[in-house]
Amino acid sequence: VGKVASYDGATLKVTELFSKAILLPMRVVRASKFRHVFGQAVKNDQCYDDIRVSRVTWDSSFCAVNPKFVAIIIEASGGGAFLVLPLLKTGRIDKAYPTVCGHTGPVLDIDWCPHNDHVIASGSEDCTVMVWQIPENGLVTPLAEPVVVLEGHSKRVGIVTWHPTARNVLMSAGCDNLIIIWNVGTGEAMIQLEDMHPDVIFSACWSRNGALICTACKDKKIRVIDPRKEKIVAEKDKAHDGARPMRAIFLADGNIFTTGFSRMSERQLALWNPKSMEEPISVHELDTSNGVLLPFYDADTNVVYLCGKGDSSIRYFEITDEAPFVHYLNTFSSKEPQRGMGYMPKRGLDVNKCEIARFYKLHERKCEPIIMTVPRKSDLFQDDLYPDTAGPDCAIEAEDWFDGKNGEPILISLKNGYVPGKNRDLKVVKKSNVLEGKLAKKAENTSPAQSKQNEGKLEELLREVKSLRDLVTLQDRRIAKLEDQISKVAI
Repeated sequence: VGKVASYDGATLKVTELFSKAILLPMRVVRASKFRHVFGQAVKNDQCYDDIRVSRVTWDSSFCAVNPKFVAIIIEASGGGAFLVLPLLKTGRIDKAYPTVCGHTGPVLDIDWCPHNDHVIASGSEDCTVMVWQIPENGLVTPLAEPVVVLEGHSKRVGIVTWHPTARNVLMSAGCDNLIIIWNVGTGEAMIQLEDMHPDVIFSACWSRNGALICTACKDKKIRVIDPRKEKIVAEKDKAHDGARPMRAIFLADGNIFTTGFSRMSERQLALWNPKSMEEPISVHELDTSNGVLLPFYDADTNVVYLCGKGDSSIRYFEITDEAPFVHYLNTFSSKEPQRGMGYMPKRGLDVNKCEIARFYKLHERKCEPIIMTVPRKSDLFQDDLYPDTAGPDCAIEAEDWFDGKNGEPILISLKNGYVPGKNRDLKVVKKSNVLEGKLAKKAENTSPAQSKQNEGKLEELLREVKSLRDLVTLQDRRIAKLEDQISKVAI
């Protein structure tokens, strides 16, 4: 009987251990539609080759992408420059290819306007921010004349970022520890956030509707700022204990995601609730590499991609409401380290191939697109992967935003793919084109008397031009006669 009892007890123990062994993996492996996302680099002929990527020591991404162009900061002698290439211009890029070259010092950061695919802002070591209008089919000649030069920083400008929902609102941050918010349409510095940061600002990011900004500073503090009230709403000291640069971005739900370093120089990521920043919602330690982690966030799927400068991998995590809140999904690995990274907005992706992200990885001499795909058997539109996403139309005007109004992003469906039709494209350009806006304002401000006066002046100028043409024709005839006479004398 004793033997049977002991046998039964052992059986129970074995059964219990076996059930625990089965349960453990089930706790680790979560059900997620993004669990099997895989990354794939494109073939060589679809890369952008022979590009001299900038070597400047600054921790920005050096690359900005939209559905029409890829812009890359490059090495330039005697100033700063960046390339703007149409997406389809792959292959070897000629050394004589025209650049955007108006800055007198190296370019440190670039950002495409979310409401106009032809407008790009750049910040430079020459202490200026410049806004450029790119021609419809890209550059044919070097572009040295910006639409507007924004001057207000006393040291180099390392961060430029457009407002997500208001037209012509741009934020810049410089090594003078100053954040300026500009109305690009008028070229005015509307808000200057001084005395908030005692040291270099590592990153600055808008919230989803652009009501708040969050910054990461060298003093190891994360700050949430209401820029229009010029007030710090929340802050956290020593968000990451390490001395190396931090990054902070807003998530769609208003929480803040940060990357940084621990006291032992381990790379960390953390999730914070700005309403109670005493303790993080979640902290994860990754590895002991020393490259700064650049976070790229997809608000539609709540997936964060981490690209370390100097790393040869992209890690991605899903953020949910269940503990541990930040869930590791997978890693895309390659052989070559990355010098920088561009991230395509959702409307530029191929929905027919279930592409949920596309990166533009900068090597020393080339730019290589990397496509992230969710494997699906069906060819139908996958609405669970592509909820409505932020479109190119702005929600409010700059003046309304500076007056205190907010606007949520205007969403568009990607069901039929985002193809900017001719009418739509013209509408977007017209609305967001700074030059056209200025001309329209001037036209509105002219009175009927002034317009008549202008018409009179124009007629007078035309008469002058006609008389000058006649004079030139007469002179040509005289010269021809004189030449004939000279030739006869010579004979």
